[in-house]
Amino acid sequence: MIGRVNSERVAIITGGSRGISAATADLLASKGYRICVNYRRDKTAADAVVRKLQSYGTKAIAIQADIGKEEDTVRLFEIVDQELGPVTALVNNAGILMPQMRVEDMDAGRINQILETNVTGAFLCCREAIRRMSTRHGGHGGSIVNVSSAASRLGAAGEYVDYAASKGAIDTLTRGLALEVAAEGIRVNCVRPGFIQTEMHADGGEPDRAADSSAHPLGDLLNENH
Repeated sequence: MIGRVNSERVAIITGGSRGISAATADLLASKGYRICVNYRRDKTAADAVVRKLQSYGTKAIAIQADIGKEEDTVRLFEIVDQELGPVTALVNNAGILMPQMRVEDMDAGRINQILETNVTGAFLCCREAIRRMSTRHGGHGGSIVNVSSAASRLGAAGEYVDYAASKGAIDTLTRGLALEVAAEGIRVNCVRPGFIQTEMHADGGEPDRAADSSAHPLGDLLNENH
């Protein structure tokens, strides 16, 4: 067993069936957290992550929920309350990306879908976490980590400005919420990854994007041996 199971440390990781979320779940489980792996569609992948986490001797469960839908998010947190205990750590990483497209070609359906999952979903998860963590509500504090993207600064022109804008909203959410709940025992932080090889790039139509040296500031230096 790696680490020691601590029943008072409970983490919910949204979008936990792949990529950054799966790696985060692995790390927290090795530290003794009880883990909820949230997923929207891929139950097989989520169950595989849970089996690995359980090998550390901690309790882990997978819960299907579309966090962009309020009723799903409420249900997600209620199940965690019952099966793992009140959440003490939330990692907001669920997000979607759509095929590369200029803004002039986007319709409202696409834009709203991006914002519903990437922004509304993060807000709803933060809300439910605060209701459990905040000392104002009898909680014992906790930590919220929002996963943004370098796209929030770069804008993703000609590719997915809608996704970049949604991550800009996450940056602002983090700043405001951190100040709002700081005195209530809750830390709110944001990480803004650059290029990471995950399955998400395929959703944008460029599965090998992270390996494309032309997309990096260092260019072909990435492909040289030093």
